[in-house]
Amino acid sequence: MVDVTTSAFRRAARIFTKRATLYTEMIASEAITHGKLRLLEHDPSELPLVLQLGGSDPVSLAKASIEGEKAGFTAINLNAGCPSDKVQSGDFGAVMMKDPAHLADCVKAMQDAVSIPVTVKTRIGVDELDSPEFTRKLIGAIYDTGCRHVIIHARKCWLNGLSPKENRTVPPLDYQRVYDLKKIFTDLTITINGGITTMEQCHEHLKHVDGVMLGRALIDNPWIMAHVDSEIYKDGSPVKDRDEILDEAMDLARTFKSEGKSFRHLGQHFLNLYASCPGSRYFRRYLSEHLGDADGAKVLFDARTQMREGGHNR
Repeated sequence: MVDVTTSAFRRAARIFTKRATLYTEMIASEAITHGKLRLLEHDPSELPLVLQLGGSDPVSLAKASIEGEKAGFTAINLNAGCPSDKVQSGDFGAVMMKDPAHLADCVKAMQDAVSIPVTVKTRIGVDELDSPEFTRKLIGAIYDTGCRHVIIHARKCWLNGLSPKENRTVPPLDYQRVYDLKKIFTDLTITINGGITTMEQCHEHLKHVDGVMLGRALIDNPWIMAHVDSEIYKDGSPVKDRDEILDEAMDLARTFKSEGKSFRHLGQHFLNLYASCPGSRYFRRYLSEHLGDADGAKVLFDARTQMREGGHNR
């Protein structure tokens, strides 16, 4: 998610879950091949971490994948589902779904360049190309490259007429079409995405596919991540309560300060930590008003104090 899944978000996410695979923002392959290697910087604590690339030139994507492997990423993901105007102008993202053969060429070039896994994130359709037959053809083209992991947003997108935000909500979800793909491509790891907001929904999807990707739900309710290790990976770890998470967030804020990083970039990811708890609006309001403060640990502590004085924390 652009401007969301930054390094600050990913370091914050690791307070909640040690096991979930995290993703970078989509980074244009051309930016990397033109020398902006700072875009690949990440903290070792963020691993397992996938580098998501945007691009449509096989050579550029291959070179960027090589740099990603050198930088220590767990895998490389090609975004073939983003509908934004900026991405469309570069002929990548969701536009690539219209030419499955070219998409396959890109995936093959990336796989030939690196030894780590190459995956693809896409949708079930684009514009008028929205039949189950088209979706099978699209996934089949990717499968034939040797790629064995796809992430599928279970709704089509309209490249014209809908904004990126509308493309996340207006086209109807069709989870069954994704489930049906798993019955066809039995040895293909399929991760489902789109409209998933609760752990209960995650468990239901995992009856049909191999994985679940959460996106915007983590902005509205980051605490859902605290359940991943115990409920999905079943590693026996206890679910941290919100106060425990906030205490660790304060430690991370102190680390950020020592590194000379702005608290704003970290603090925004905890705005909804207490969502649905009594007094949560006091926490959110105080934190949002003080994101520019230098002492992030104190801001977090004071925000919780404000919440407890304004409501009754569970």
